[in-house]
Amino acid sequence: MRSDAEQNRARILDVARAALGESSAATLNSIAKRAGVGQGTMYRHFPNREALLLTLYRRDVEALIEAAPALLAEHPPVEALRLWLDRLAAYSRIKHGVAQAVEAATRADLSSEYYDRVAAAITLLLDAGKGAGRVRADIDADDMLLLVGFLWRLDDRAYHARSQRLLTTVLNGLRTG
Repeated sequence: MRSDAEQNRARILDVARAALGESSAATLNSIAKRAGVGQGTMYRHFPNREALLLTLYRRDVEALIEAAPALLAEHPPVEALRLWLDRLAAYSRIKHGVAQAVEAATRADLSSEYYDRVAAAITLLLDAGKGAGRVRADIDADDMLLLVGFLWRLDDRAYHARSQRLLTTVLNGLRTG
């Protein structure tokens, strides 16, 4: 892919993430306009809305998975876990808005494609906290996913404040002592 085409694609994905965070009803035309590209450019990269949503979904899940070791390298375990949960909350807000479209587009469970890798990222964070004596030993990745499942059920009203308050409650429940 030419460098200008790669730049256009990256800009479209960045704009799409922002637009879908604001409204799950964002159209390809509105995203193209905000990205400063023509409809032809948009459709060359993403022939339909579902293709854009699937690409965005995969890109965001990959970034979430890759964040775990990077956060642990820069922060104490519990802080790294909290920062990762904040990223998960931001991701879930976008995913919540487009989940039905992604599901309709694929008729498959995309989460199963990434489940093992997401669970491994969570395990990495939990194990670091356990090793530091800061996280309960009886919690695993499956427990953690159940605990944060509320993120996909919150509505848009006061999403940030409510998700942060509930994530703090979850994190406090994971702490030792």
